[in-house]
Amino acid sequence: MDNKYMIDTKENKDFLKNNAQALLDFGRQFPSPGGGSYYLSDDGTPWKDRNRETWITCRMAHVYSIGTMMGDKGSRELAAAAIRGLQGELKDKKNGGWYAALTKDDELVPGKQCYAHAFVILASTSGLLAGIDGAGELLKDAIRLYDDKFWNEEEGLSCDTWNTEFTELDPYRGVNANMHTVEAFLAAADALDVSTPGAGDKYRIRAGRIIDHVIEWARENDYRIPEHFTSDWKPDLELNKDRPDDPFKPYGATPGHGIEWARLISQWAGSTDSLSETDRQEYYTHACRLYNRAVTDAWNVDGAPGIVYTTDWTGAPVVRDRMHWTLAEAINTSAVLYRIIGEKKYADDYAAFMEYLDVAVLDHETGSWFHQLDEHNHLKSTVWPGKSDLYHAFQAMLIPYSETCISIARAVYNNV
Repeated sequence: MDNKYMIDTKENKDFLKNNAQALLDFGRQFPSPGGGSYYLSDDGTPWKDRNRETWITCRMAHVYSIGTMMGDKGSRELAAAAIRGLQGELKDKKNGGWYAALTKDDELVPGKQCYAHAFVILASTSGLLAGIDGAGELLKDAIRLYDDKFWNEEEGLSCDTWNTEFTELDPYRGVNANMHTVEAFLAAADALDVSTPGAGDKYRIRAGRIIDHVIEWARENDYRIPEHFTSDWKPDLELNKDRPDDPFKPYGATPGHGIEWARLISQWAGSTDSLSETDRQEYYTHACRLYNRAVTDAWNVDGAPGIVYTTDWTGAPVVRDRMHWTLAEAINTSAVLYRIIGEKKYADDYAAFMEYLDVAVLDHETGSWFHQLDEHNHLKSTVWPGKSDLYHAFQAMLIPYSETCISIARAVYNNV
């Protein structure tokens, strides 16, 4: 196999470094005049007729904050624009929190999403580490709002969606929002610890509580994680069976999430000093089981390379499309598990994922990634048209050579 696909070779490091820069170059047209992020088209020009989503704006703030710390020319101004958007046009100054989105006509998209609010925390932590003006205040506001409206201390989990006024809570509960909450809590813990060691312990503990729930649900389903729940946290395994390719609430198991959870569990376990070594190794074992179940179910299972989007509860493919983010997480997690566990299998997986990226998913003309391919690896746009943001792809170019027990923005910060 070509050296550029193999972990710890100079060729692979150069491949990732060059693609990280290409992604930063691709996304530079994202800011609207008000700072909210435009949805990017296939060639990186903005689709101004689509909503300016809070979660996309957060992701771009996160990416260009990291770009700032990496010394990329122009990243600081772009990160600052997105932070201004989160402080300005996307912030609900009447009811608190952040709107889901603004339409092209500046109309409000109703509802307050846990998913989006978790990303506000992530964006502000990265901005804080990068020294972006206003990021520290944004983090304080985001944590205060999240603690008040989304976190349930008794359950050790987060709810999902409120109405715009925060007066009616939707009965749906979801693991996806909690997964990105774990990511956000770990990022907040790492950022807060920079100035005040131990200040982030509260959020690291919360992340662990969510993780314990998810591991238990996974164990009950042969390490296929239920995604959808009722208001009292009972799994709803048949939700959206009639529209299985829903971009946020697909039917069945989502192998890409199993892979992503494996990385987050590993990060949390490695960063939690209060764990005994025996307990830490047990969490790593759960992470490996989640990863191996997902890869066995989804990677190269239907006649062509790629990771299928969803499976049923026996592991049979349901939606066979390949989403770019699942590959990004597979790259990340195979590298992380190789660092932690040391088994050659994970290095081999990493190389296979790298080759697939280069051959099928990387858009060599624009320097970005195709966001959706069909089961034959032909471009498709039913779920994710265009190239909405850089978050998953960009992180996958950094995480394989970063510390495994801290969030990516803190890892970059530590090396500045």
